[in-house]
Amino acid sequence: MQKIKSLLKKKSKHKPLVCLTANNVYTAEILDDFCDIVLVGDSLGMVVYGEKNTNKVSLDTMIDHGRAVRKGIKKSILVIDMPKGTYEKSPSLALKNAKKIKKFTKCDALKLEGGSKIFEIIKILVKNKIPVMSHIGLQPQKISNSKNFKVLGKLYNEERKVIKDLKSVENAGSFSVVLESVTENLANKVNKISKIPVIGIGASNKCDGQILVTEDLLGLLSKSPKFAKKYESFRIKIRRAVTKYSKEVKTRKFPSKYNTFR
Repeated sequence: MQKIKSLLKKKSKHKPLVCLTANNVYTAEILDDFCDIVLVGDSLGMVVYGEKNTNKVSLDTMIDHGRAVRKGIKKSILVIDMPKGTYEKSPSLALKNAKKIKKFTKCDALKLEGGSKIFEIIKILVKNKIPVMSHIGLQPQKISNSKNFKVLGKLYNEERKVIKDLKSVENAGSFSVVLESVTENLANKVNKISKIPVIGIGASNKCDGQILVTEDLLGLLSKSPKFAKKYESFRIKIRRAVTKYSKEVKTRKFPSKYNTFR
């Protein structure tokens, strides 16, 4: 809880929050030196398992990756996504699964997609001392076809819904909220009225913080969304390294005497 209190202080001081995703201990160890929040996101269904969406990610899969990432996190706030189907049906189901994730991963908080429709669910988790990060705007768990991904906020009813969701998750007790794929104008409005830190992904740079999927940042994927900036081209670098390795194996240059036991 102390880490979360520190996060809220950064909002009051207008210090931008750095957030990224991790799926394994080695990535987590690196991110821990730079991030305020490290998220084990259900995006791993796509970037680790090659699925077209996040819908097939199971509770046990999230727990397995969460336990691995926990080993690499010492300073950052560790947040884990509750996958689709593990919380939406009832507060009792959500609490049961949330307790399971917390027990096995020792995470600091959980992230749930949804606003006013899951008000009671967020409320019961918070009441049971399970910190919640909410996720509003575009919600990937509700989308089965990638063609349906779109920017929200161009229509008045979309704007009203996002703002309603923000107020709902605030009132339910969420300590922060991810705001995904909305217009800059709507993102700025949300940030002006939000009492909790707003973490943008495909939103305004005026958000209290930003989050990206680390695989997008590193250029490991063949395709990335518009809002994801590629800071490195690891896909190219990996191909280059594997090409060299392949040639050396075929020409018997590897292993050399330096890689052989005597």
